[in-house]
Order: sequence, then structure tokens, then C-alpha cells
Amino acid sequence: MTQQSVTMADVAKAAGVSRTTVSFVLNGRMEANIPEATRERINQTARMLGYRPNAAARTLASKRSAWFGLVTEIATSPFATDVIKGAQRSAWKDGNFLLIAPSDDDPGMEMLAVEKLLEQQVGGLIIATTWHREIIVPENAKSVPCVLVNCFDAEGEFPSIVPDEVAGGYAAAEILARAGHTNIGHITVAQGIPARIGRQTGMKQALRDHGLSQEESKIVAGDGTADSGYHGTQELLAQPDPPTAIFCGNDRIAMGAYDAIKELGLRVGEDISIVGFDDQEILAPHMRPKLTTIALPFEEMGMAGVSLLNQMVEGSPIENRQITIGCPPRIRSSVAMHGQR
Repeated sequence: MTQQSVTMADVAKAAGVSRTTVSFVLNGRMEANIPEATRERINQTARMLGYRPNAAARTLASKRSAWFGLVTEIATSPFATDVIKGAQRSAWKDGNFLLIAPSDDDPGMEMLAVEKLLEQQVGGLIIATTWHREIIVPENAKSVPCVLVNCFDAEGEFPSIVPDEVAGGYAAAEILARAGHTNIGHITVAQGIPARIGRQTGMKQALRDHGLSQEESKIVAGDGTADSGYHGTQELLAQPDPPTAIFCGNDRIAMGAYDAIKELGLRVGEDISIVGFDDQEILAPHMRPKLTTIALPFEEMGMAGVSLLNQMVEGSPIENRQITIGCPPRIRSSVAMHGQR
């Protein structure tokens, strides 16, 4: 008998019980008065025969799919991997299974990915992006409950899970202010995106709360690349009153800043303090000195996305259409107390 052909009737015959009893036990229904020894015998028999439940039949019977679909741009990127890890963990905890489809950051591919997942009778969808932004949700995604992770739609039609960029920017500036720095520079990420707006807003609020002001000349426009960090740091350190610390809009900017500082014969974490943002696993812990940064909570956002999707599938009301997840600091070696060498 092959594993594919094993049915509840086969399990019932081998265990010496009725098919109805097997159905109650294997579907986890506790309302029937079935002795624990019988339950254990049925479970052992099912394992011995290699029984596997029919997911499609279970969906038809319960009118609720145990399958969720996740659409993301680049499934192999470090950020997407963390979202997937968190979503899978949350899904498994509730007995759900996650189907993953890459979209390659292409609207046509994204719509096709959604369609393929819908063909698998998924009970809900998560659409996740690798950087925080506004998106246009494919029309076919509206046919099942759908949650957006690390992104949002302009109309707010879909509930979304996003990082708390403002609180993250606040935390970055506060690390430097608490270390005694009063002259703090900032190199931004690309113009107009939520990360730039939120992180800069949080930074300015933290400086105000610490009684500090920041000249506009101390804010240099970057584009998220290491090159912009390199040139932005050169610009800041060439000023008559150069900053003693720099908040870099992301870790790649910080990497470029390290190069510029070292070329000037200065030392990161001693002469100039640096804080990044993202906590890229392939960068921040491996830079020398190791980079103090603010982590983007990709795994936590994935978990929260599945949790919210479960609520929607079960028909529970959604009180907050946009949930923000905190961005925790990662304290390492790139910040020193000002005036201490």
C-alpha cells in the first residue's frame, strides 16, 4: 500500500475502530468521548501506515483553507528571507502552511504570482516588499483576505504592517546624544520614500528632546548607496565645524562613511562615531569596528502579517488598519563617548 493511497478507512481497519472515530481523532476534535488509549492507537496506526490528510478535502469540508500565499519581490534576498522566516513560524504555530511566490518587482509578474496562489485555493494572501513603500495591489488579490507587509496602498484599503521609521530615527539620534555628541551629521536615504521622511523626523525630534539643534548644512542628501555615504561623509568632514558623529540613513551609507573616515586618517568609533540603519546581516556585524545600527524588524513583520491575516480569515474585526513594528537598536562598537579617546 503506497502512502498516497492510505485513507481513513485503512487506518480504521488497521486500528480496529470505526472510520468516524478515526476522523474525530485525526482532525483533532475533542468533543467525542474517545478514550485516550484509543486516540493513541489511532495516531500510531496512522503514522505506521504513512497516512497524510487530504488538504483539498479538508478545505472543502471546513470551508477554510489551511494554506496562505506570500508574494514577495526577491525571495532569496536577506530581507525577504527574514520576512518568510517570521511568516512561516507564525503560520506553523496555527497549523497553516505558507506557499511562496516571487514577483521580481514586476506588476505583471506579481498579478500572475497572485493568480497561481489563488489557483491553489489559498485562504489569504500576504504581499511583502523588500523596502518600505507605497504599492498598487493587484486587482485579483482582492478576492481573498490580504495583508501588506513593509508596504501600504494609497487608499488604505488593505491592512498593513510597516516598520516604525520615526521611532527608529529617534533611537539612532538618541544613541549619539546620550554619548555626549552635540554636533551630529546625517546622510539621508533616497528622497521622498517613507524611510527618509520617518527617520529624519525621528532624528530631529530626539535632538530637540535633548536640547540640541542641527544646522541644515549637517544634513546631506544621499541615495542609500555606499558611494553616497562616502561622498556625504567627505562633505560633512570638510566643513569648518565638522560633526563628531554621523547618523547614516542605512548600513550601506555607513559602509561608505567608514571608507571616507579611514582615508582621512581618522578612526571610526574613536574620532568619529557612526550609527547606521537596517542591521543588514551581511554588513553590520562584520564591519570593523562592528556597526551600531537600528534593525528593521523583517521577521517580526512577517509574524505580525500572518497573525493579522488569521484574524481576517476568522472574521475578527481589524481595529488598526496600519500596525507599526518597533526598530530595535543594535549596540556594537562604532559609537564612543564624545571627548573620551
